[in-house]
Amino acid sequence: MANTDTWALVTGACSGIGFEIAQNLAARGYSLLLVSDRASELEQAAHRIGSSHGVSAQTVSMDLARPDAAGVLHEEVRRRGLDVEVLISNAGFLLFGEVAECDPCRANAILQLHVVTPSLLARHFGADMRARRKGHILLVSSASAWTDFPGTAYYGSSKRYLRSFAASLREELRPWGVNVTCLAPGAVATDLYDRGNGAAKAAARFGLMKDPAEVAAAALDGMFRHKAVVLPGASAKLMAAGSALMPRCVVRFARMHTGFLPRPQD
Repeated sequence: MANTDTWALVTGACSGIGFEIAQNLAARGYSLLLVSDRASELEQAAHRIGSSHGVSAQTVSMDLARPDAAGVLHEEVRRRGLDVEVLISNAGFLLFGEVAECDPCRANAILQLHVVTPSLLARHFGADMRARRKGHILLVSSASAWTDFPGTAYYGSSKRYLRSFAASLREELRPWGVNVTCLAPGAVATDLYDRGNGAAKAAARFGLMKDPAEVAAAALDGMFRHKAVVLPGASAKLMAAGSALMPRCVVRFARMHTGFLPRPQD
């Protein structure tokens, strides 16, 4: 096993982009602290990555949607005596539907997970990195952060917050030798979507849904090159540019005629 004191912390590390980022970091020689609320899958991921790459892979099983999650996790890292040089804030989930019909518990969970916890993780670990005058923070936003669609009020707005937060934090920490990068992927073939349905299969086949390993490689390549924003693949770039330029009348037409959301019946 590699003998290294260079640690990377990855949230949402059981599958998808988080797992692939963890694998990529391990291949670069980083020891890993993997965090998720799926304890069994987390242990399997740590064993698989540690065995494949010969690095230490520790786990913390916890619900990152808890209001105190960031502080508890930071304290656990300090208790273990680890210095985190790379923070990957990736944990999240997709929530689609109208605000007026959303389960308040689900709304609270996505805001905690996408807004509160990443912000406070950046505060705690960013302060540590600033004191050491080195480090990287990667915040996972989305290409959907460039516009506002009905049905994605919680998801899209929280991802837009992460995009803005990352930009501000980047300028705050830059003079201290700490880099902040925002990853904004388009659709990725992960558990976030139902990959068994026909639309998802077709999207993956035609390259509209990116492979998580490709997204992870682009994310880390951009982060270590100190890029501000990484939009992996042509589809993410087109989605961000097209969404930002899309007239509101097109959004309203889609809302009323696609049937994805309820509408008043005469």
